[in-house]
Amino acid sequence: MKFTFASFYHFIPLEDLEILQEKLLHLCNGLGIKGTILIAPEGINSNIVGLKEAVEKVVREVKKLLENQEFDVKYSQTNNMPFERMKVKIKKEIITFGIPEANPNEQVGTYLSPREWNKLISQSDVKVVDTRNEYEVKIGTFKKAENPHIHSFREFNNYIDDNLKENKEQKVALFCTGGIRCEKVTALMLKKGFKEVYHLKGGILKYLEEVPEEESLWEGECFVFDDRVAVKHGLQEGSYQLSECGNPVKKEYIDNVNNG
Repeated sequence: MKFTFASFYHFIPLEDLEILQEKLLHLCNGLGIKGTILIAPEGINSNIVGLKEAVEKVVREVKKLLENQEFDVKYSQTNNMPFERMKVKIKKEIITFGIPEANPNEQVGTYLSPREWNKLISQSDVKVVDTRNEYEVKIGTFKKAENPHIHSFREFNNYIDDNLKENKEQKVALFCTGGIRCEKVTALMLKKGFKEVYHLKGGILKYLEEVPEEESLWEGECFVFDDRVAVKHGLQEGSYQLSECGNPVKKEYIDNVNNG
């Protein structure tokens, strides 16, 4: 494995974004790092790849730039560089939701470790909800998880109002790829008056990294937003690639098509 992939986010009020953008771009380019970092008044969201020592140095320096804040980092290995260049973008939000009330810097739901997650979602009185888009859910999700059938994260607010608001006392367990979407969703649900809202800390990626396959309640693979397309247990590269129309399909299917 030649390269280390690091994915992390952190909600923290940020100012002087142009100065921070310049510092991050200079840091990453100087170390041969490629990928994308999003910064916004609400925080930072990063997916970067490079040599192991360089990636670890970037993570350390980012923590210093964020006033020595601690945050979880999900590491995995890849043989190929999945990004062409380094980009640091200034955005309104680090994950687009479009709802100001969904503010993780004010409140969020109860975090659960991967092993705590297994225990909770095995309970019969817990509603488990996948917060991801339809095409992501199709290639893998947790056992008994409800598919919201959305095609954009912005639609999840409507799903809450149409499917969950009648019972705000019910335990609801939410999950997403790396945890960031659940930060916004749980913040919003608490604002709407839900009492017991839980989310998987570190998301599916941390779960697949830490939980052995024989103990796992995950079924299928997890879509990721880079050239790996999907990962499986142990964060090993999965069996999907993108079709010409941009949808994830099994590599064997494309091979069969190409071979006639």
